[in-house]
Amino acid sequence: MGRSVLSVEMLFNSPLYGVFLVGTWIVFWTLRARRLARALFLVGASYVFYFYGTWDAARDEATPLRAPAWALLCVGILIAGSTLDFYVGRALGRVRKRATRNGLLFASVAYYLGVLAVFKYWNFAGDAFAGLFACFGVRVRPTHLRLVLPFGISFFTFETMSYTIDVWRGQIEPAKRYLDYVLFVCFFPHLVAGPIVRPAQMLPQLARTPQADAAMQARGLWRIATGLAKKILIGDFLAQAIVKRVFDTPERFTALEVLLAIYAYAVQIHADFSGYTDVAIGSAALFGYELPENFEAPYLSHNLREFWRRWHITLSAWLRDYVYKPLGGSRDGSWRTYRNLMLTMMLGGLWHGASYNFLLWGALHGGGLAVTRMCQRSLGHRESGTALRALQTVATFHFVCFAWIFFRAPTFSHAILALEQMGRGHWTMEHVSPQVVLVVGFALLIHALPRAWEARTREVFVRTPALVQGLVLAMAAMALHLAAAAKPEPFVYGQF
Repeated sequence: MGRSVLSVEMLFNSPLYGVFLVGTWIVFWTLRARRLARALFLVGASYVFYFYGTWDAARDEATPLRAPAWALLCVGILIAGSTLDFYVGRALGRVRKRATRNGLLFASVAYYLGVLAVFKYWNFAGDAFAGLFACFGVRVRPTHLRLVLPFGISFFTFETMSYTIDVWRGQIEPAKRYLDYVLFVCFFPHLVAGPIVRPAQMLPQLARTPQADAAMQARGLWRIATGLAKKILIGDFLAQAIVKRVFDTPERFTALEVLLAIYAYAVQIHADFSGYTDVAIGSAALFGYELPENFEAPYLSHNLREFWRRWHITLSAWLRDYVYKPLGGSRDGSWRTYRNLMLTMMLGGLWHGASYNFLLWGALHGGGLAVTRMCQRSLGHRESGTALRALQTVATFHFVCFAWIFFRAPTFSHAILALEQMGRGHWTMEHVSPQVVLVVGFALLIHALPRAWEARTREVFVRTPALVQGLVLAMAAMALHLAAAAKPEPFVYGQF
């Protein structure tokens, strides 16, 4: 139990997803001026999407139930949680007694934290307690559960908890229609791996009749195409050409190859996750809905604080609003601020997965953010020269890459072994193709280009005739199909 393995048949980098998306799009827009029918259809299609993905992931795993029954159970967990939250939200809109409101909030949050505790953290917590007791000479044999992690569980639990917390705080009104709230939770483009959508962003869109003109849909198709290109041409290539090989057996590679693998993973995870986000945003646009942006050239950040404003933006905003600020934020002095940053980022690490590697990754970022805040408070926000800003960018990038070692390594021992291999200093390249260097360099160059260039290119595509758009997309689809590996790589963040 711990990491799920996402279905490659129904994910965004497979032809089957294209068939599903096109079929859903045709039926959706055929139901003209029938908002209720459209919403009901999208809910049904999203549950089918989730059921199939969960069923396919569970087929080759040892679970207490057969794969179809397991998939139905996971869909049932999603439906039950959505129903609970909708009625809790309605009750919070009526009740004014503080104790009752707190009890309603507790019921909603406890449901999702309980689901996470059982499916994601049970085995990890059991092993941790067994290790703690072993320190005192007490032998404990924890009970391990053989469960396949329902994919997207970490994402939709954060989205649903934000709804009840926002209603409890009085920041938003409760959803008026059950169907709107259910669609907010299960809408398939963001269901599996985000972006983490806030109810204040999505519920108003769902409450009105969706509109998507030709320009909006053309931009959506562009985002899908560019997202798949990043995923397949960069992310999947680097994963198979170097990242998996080196991180699984770092002792077989030279120091230079290990270092290159670390850079390659930094590029891979960005291409993979931002590519997924592009496909999700583009898919939603085809139905007339807007999802939030999630990346803004994070490796160009001048410090770690800026990095977290550019990387996985929706997660960092969620952690800020629902963890960091409730802990006290920066209100109670410097040392409590640093403590709050550490706790928030360590929780963010555990959100990614139940392992000490993720906990350490979060602690590294928490410590880095604390040092950044300390330096900014001591030195003030002074304007830096071009050379100094470039040096800060390079230093931030390398700190992020160092932390990625623990994020990607299968175990802590693998991470230490990778570091030891670099320490041995054999700076030759004997087992890796030079093509890897070219792809990493090209990806970083594209990453550094001004965002306005990509926006102008996209608008040129939007203004071209529909026939030309279709030909461009058909050629892109053919090229990506030919370039794709025989076995596509699962999306990195789909496992969380």
